[in-house]
Amino acid sequence: MSNAADAAHGIITIQSQHSVAVTVQRLEGLLKERGIIVFAHIDFSADAARAGLTMRPEQLLIFGNPKGGTPLMQAAPSAGLDLPFKALVWEDSGGHAWIAYNDPQYLLQRHGLPPALSANLAVLPPILERAAQP
Repeated sequence: MSNAADAAHGIITIQSQHSVAVTVQRLEGLLKERGIIVFAHIDFSADAARAGLTMRPEQLLIFGNPKGGTPLMQAAPSAGLDLPFKALVWEDSGGHAWIAYNDPQYLLQRHGLPPALSANLAVLPPILERAAQP
């Protein structure tokens, strides 16, 4: 899927200047520094290897903060389908790492959330961008 197609589906994709492992490590550290809970860390490529399969590095972090997410789910329980927030980090065929995540504005629209709640998600994109930077 191209970046334009991603955007049409509410997905933001940014290239990382680091490997998948380093990007995920940086992201975990930045989240924890801000008191954001990492609920799960799934290493898809390691799981594939355990099943005897191969795939390029790909990992998923699931994270959030109940103080930010709870008001969203109180306003629209369906927001729980997309929360906690997720970031997918993978390596493409050229060896470049990428981060993909749901556009917070898309989530607001998808669940019919009031614009006043956008601040609850606004802190996340800068953290994801910082994890990708040198």
